[in-house]
Amino acid sequence: MMRPQQIVEVALRQAQNEQLAVLVEDSSEVNLRWANSSLTTNGLVQGQHVDIVACPMTFTSGRTATVSGQVRDESDVVDLVSRARRAASVAAPAEDANFFPEGRISPDWDETLPETGPDQVTHLADGLGELFDLGTAQEIAHFGYAEHRLVTTFLGTTSGSRLRFTQPASRFEDTAKDSTGARSAWHGEAGHDFAQMDLTAIGKLLAQRLSWQERTVTVAPGRHTVLLAPSAVADLMIDMYWSADAESAVEGRSAFASTDGGTRVGERLGSELTLSSDPQNPDPSMRCPDFDSSVAATSTSSPFDNGEGLPASEWITDGVLRRLLTTRYTAQKSDLPYAPPVDNLELRTAGGHGSLTDVAARLKDGVLITCLWYNRIVDPTTLLLTGLTRDGVYFVRNGEIVGSCGNYRFNESPVGLLGRIVDSGATERTLAREMGDYFNRAAMPPLVVEGFNLSTQSDAT
Repeated sequence: MMRPQQIVEVALRQAQNEQLAVLVEDSSEVNLRWANSSLTTNGLVQGQHVDIVACPMTFTSGRTATVSGQVRDESDVVDLVSRARRAASVAAPAEDANFFPEGRISPDWDETLPETGPDQVTHLADGLGELFDLGTAQEIAHFGYAEHRLVTTFLGTTSGSRLRFTQPASRFEDTAKDSTGARSAWHGEAGHDFAQMDLTAIGKLLAQRLSWQERTVTVAPGRHTVLLAPSAVADLMIDMYWSADAESAVEGRSAFASTDGGTRVGERLGSELTLSSDPQNPDPSMRCPDFDSSVAATSTSSPFDNGEGLPASEWITDGVLRRLLTTRYTAQKSDLPYAPPVDNLELRTAGGHGSLTDVAARLKDGVLITCLWYNRIVDPTTLLLTGLTRDGVYFVRNGEIVGSCGNYRFNESPVGLLGRIVDSGATERTLAREMGDYFNRAAMPPLVVEGFNLSTQSDAT
């Protein structure tokens, strides 16, 4: 297999009268699966993927096309470039056509490629044995999945960029069920490794949540005060983040479009909360690439931006919308700052303090929702979402969790609920239940929201 740096240089040497961007992604992953408190499978996966982005430019317009594939030798690289060039020559003119940003070089460009391996899950496997033993004694069965991935992205462009970033990511999910299978509780964690994971504490947490389900409390569907766990908050905020692009707002197709034909930038959306993204987040497990690597033109990405730096952005500051997602082209088109997507998201609230349990103790009456599932956008102009609660919904009375109240379908807008937050906890690293496969780096607080629409009862478990 060719080294990623070799692939980049061979491809760029083929450039003729076009701009070329070469993206090579090398990945390695180790994973574990378990069911009924027994390890079932483990795996080690390695892969390499190459994208060639060809952008022929003239004085008046530009075109772009991307060809993807795998590479065995130099001839495969040459073939990919040739195919990308041919595809770009017949593509429609690109409205976002531009010259690549000035080249930058990562100091670690030539370093050896790192890989993950079984040693990354040794501590976890040992802890799972203790978790299973504890569960057996409590007549609780555990079902779950864990993975550690190491993805290194290499980007080279004809403008001189030679950039790389290695992204470690860990994901852990466990669902505990009682002996009848009627009661279930879920817990997930995300990070950059499993070294600090306390499986004994996780086992006790899940056992406690199952014990809360021994009693059932009837709560009719309707608008309720709800306490959203950080995982549930993450799912809602990620959907909002991915929908907050300037192009859709300017064209009146999103919840961030104003009634006068502009955008809602500068408008207050809620209380004193700040939603931000920063490639250089102080938490090492939240850090992510600080350069653009785009293979297709969308409302939030442009192939012509390959190599551009990704700045830190506060999307909402003290409750006021400050930024929408832009490329260089859509920033100019909408007269907004350049604010490209960054692969992490953090929500902080003024005065938020305490854990989920602490916030529950401050709640007079309400519904505690631990996680969400199967979220889908119903109306993009209001960002109305529908989805399901799952694996643990509880009723809180006078600060005490008194029982389970089943599951619900919800219909709610994450934009709308920002103005109905009445209490919050401390921000913590979390894993979104629905979106965690696609977006691993989120830090969210538990939130108490008034008037949350639990529209119907659900038979989901």
